[in-house]
Amino acid sequence: MLLATLGGCSLAPPYVRPDVALGKYSPTDMQPVGGQTQAADLAWQDYFADPRLRDLVRVALDNSRDLRAAVLRVEEVRAAYGITRAERFPTIGLGADGARSRTPADLNVTRRIQYGGQYQVGLGLVGWELDFWGRVRNLETAALESFLSSDAARRAATVGLVAQVADAYLGLRELDERIALARHTVTTREEAHRIFRRRVEEGATSRLDLTQVETLLTQAQGVLAQLEQARALQAHALTRLVGAPVDLLPQVDGLDDGQILHELDPGLPSMLLAGRPDIMAAEHQLKAANANIGAARAAFFPRIALTASAGTASASLDGLFEAGSGAWRFAPSLSLPIFDAGRNRAALALAEVRRDQAVAGYEKAVQQAFREVADALAMRHWLEEQVRIQRVGLSAQSERARLAKLRYDNGAARYLEVLDAQRDLLAIEQQLVQTRRALLSSRVALYAALGGGSRVAEDD
Repeated sequence: MLLATLGGCSLAPPYVRPDVALGKYSPTDMQPVGGQTQAADLAWQDYFADPRLRDLVRVALDNSRDLRAAVLRVEEVRAAYGITRAERFPTIGLGADGARSRTPADLNVTRRIQYGGQYQVGLGLVGWELDFWGRVRNLETAALESFLSSDAARRAATVGLVAQVADAYLGLRELDERIALARHTVTTREEAHRIFRRRVEEGATSRLDLTQVETLLTQAQGVLAQLEQARALQAHALTRLVGAPVDLLPQVDGLDDGQILHELDPGLPSMLLAGRPDIMAAEHQLKAANANIGAARAAFFPRIALTASAGTASASLDGLFEAGSGAWRFAPSLSLPIFDAGRNRAALALAEVRRDQAVAGYEKAVQQAFREVADALAMRHWLEEQVRIQRVGLSAQSERARLAKLRYDNGAARYLEVLDAQRDLLAIEQQLVQTRRALLSSRVALYAALGGGSRVAEDD
């Protein structure tokens, strides 16, 4: 009963989750939305509606070297935890030893050569520490929390990889749509150039108008060449991110919000603390540092270790298992630090400083998480507004280009007016596609910032 009572002692300070002052980092528009699933409970397979994107994410999770390294780090810390946990239990081993000796005649009182032997077989317990002050138990707790932290870091790496693949895929889809627009523009302007060249040959228009049409054509061809180059680089980056050769043929359909991503519920700020794996990793590190303080405090108190063995012993091999050959040994030891040149105090100070560093790391992780959520929410809101405005602008610009062409055909305007309208129309078409892709990327960033699918991954 005394051992059980003392074994429950722990000198670690009670753990209290730090109260982080969020201030401006706490988004005011984080409120539950009825009928929508929270990001932490929404698996990426359910959030991404595009089947091609889901396939890319699946291949990336299977082939990512960074994620593989994160998984191996988890296994490494898991093994270290197993080693530390084993220290709480006695190590019992079966041992057998034997010895024969010859003593010369001039080295014993009988003046005759003597032969001797000793044989022993038994179970032994070596140096098992009685954990009165919780030193070993706190070390086990610290190792367990480090393991949980590494596993949370692995889930954070998984969320990050999913978001990176999705964002790279959206960038590729954006370029596909912009290339399609540029190709359509090039085709239209090539036809216009053919018509104007024919008019110049017939003397129906001036060469100035033809050069202006050529300017429009070369402008569109230059934009198309730049976009093709950007797409090749984006495809290379996505292939590298996925970690395996994949089919990245151009998509003919444009970006469609509803066909790629589902809606999200940002939830409450308290839900973010339980949904972000990086915050959980930082908190586990804080708990590990807290437990290490208990282990450092226990070093100031006596340490009691037991060494024991029981078995059979005999001077001859054939007498090992005869009656009366039983043997045992029990050797407890106690050590109490008296003078260590300040080693234990320095170890305690080091543990406390590392605990303070872990507190700062946890607070930083929380503030960073709320900052990322606030940024993603702000981007989603204002990019939706920009898309709405640019759609109106595109409609107006299309009408302007149509009227400019009509005025030129009726002789009421020079072709320079058509040139400016067509140039501005191509620019706003490209800009609208970029903004729509940025809006989708902001929704992916919000999904990752809210710990997308982390609780689902934890259950798995």
